[in-house]
Amino acid sequence: MHPRDTVDRALHLSAQGLSDHQIAGACGVSAGAVRKWRTGDRRARDDPRSSGSCVRCARSPLPPQPPGVYAYLLGLYLGDGHVVHHRRGVYRLMISCSASWPGLIEAAAQAMAAVLPSSVGLLRRPGCVVVNSYSKHWPHLLPQHGPGKKHHRPIVLEPWQEHIADSFPGDLVRGLMHSDGYRGLNRVRRHFNGRDHWYEYPRYLFKNESGDILRICGEALDRLGVAWRHSKRNEISVARREAVALLDCHVGPKT
Repeated sequence: MHPRDTVDRALHLSAQGLSDHQIAGACGVSAGAVRKWRTGDRRARDDPRSSGSCVRCARSPLPPQPPGVYAYLLGLYLGDGHVVHHRRGVYRLMISCSASWPGLIEAAAQAMAAVLPSSVGLLRRPGCVVVNSYSKHWPHLLPQHGPGKKHHRPIVLEPWQEHIADSFPGDLVRGLMHSDGYRGLNRVRRHFNGRDHWYEYPRYLFKNESGDILRICGEALDRLGVAWRHSKRNEISVARREAVALLDCHVGPKT
């Protein structure tokens, strides 16, 4: 029987996308043992768990990998994501993406598959594409799930999520902005010398009805050193020239 830490390390490496042979070489075990742990084969006496794809299910839970990708996925989920019970203990993670931004759809699908190796599907609806994945482990990776809308319940990050948010604030903000955010030109009219003068400047807006999610976004912006303010009760604005330029380095366009 292999030590528990060997099994957990193998499953952790599997979640990072390494092949069974690569993991076997790194852990000093056979590729067949890795395959059994990964697929949750009940005949494998070394791993009593029914599935080895979730690092949070280990006896000594590990943070999701890669952490930066997880931070991005967390941002997408907090903005436009939902975790709903499907059947027989299986849950469905859904992230709604605008159909006009195919790059965002691809990024969401890649993040899902990287954080929890499983099949990812696309459901096309008028004006949007829902990126979705089925697994019993999504509630373990996104413990903020619950019945009803997010702004009707507290949204508080777990300590291990806080650590990832502190370490990868740019990825978290990128996910938030790619879901419920907007970057565009703001036009302002000023009247002087008897004439109207129009000025344009770029700005970011992040809108969400949950005060907790707005707080999470604001704290991530603070960690990045990006100046922001509440333009409305449910909206964060980043409009200073240097702040927009700094945020551009982390967010990038919806392509």
